[in-house]
Amino acid sequence: MKTRRNMKILEIIKEKEIGTQEEMVLELRKAGFSVTQATVSRDIKDLGLIKVPGGSGISRYALPGETFSPKNDDRIKRLFKDSVISLENSENLIIIKTLPGEAQGVASAVDKLEWPEIIGTVAGDDTILVVTKPKKIVHAVMKEFTSLTGR
Repeated sequence: MKTRRNMKILEIIKEKEIGTQEEMVLELRKAGFSVTQATVSRDIKDLGLIKVPGGSGISRYALPGETFSPKNDDRIKRLFKDSVISLENSENLIIIKTLPGEAQGVASAVDKLEWPEIIGTVAGDDTILVVTKPKKIVHAVMKEFTSLTGR
């Protein structure tokens, strides 16, 4: 049953922009699966799904590595505004705190920006480590991130 349900989840996220676990529960129930939000939460974690900007500007579930266009500043700004809680830096490191479950989507968006000042990102559930080069550029990157949050 779990394998069928997980296959259905993958099918659903390919066909529709699903941004919340509640939306996924509704879609699975329409497809005949008797699920709870807790079950969907575990399935999302097991499948390794992340959130990425959707076509409507709202984050949606996707498989890691799924491509999307970060060139649309409005979409990136909405993702940062909706997901980022705080920004801190030390030396050449930036810490981005996000809402729970949002860090991987934000980190993926940062990676897709392909800023030469950013060496890379590491994301957990609600925290992202951004490494910049050289260390004197960290303030410029922080300023860009801050402008994306609208603060």
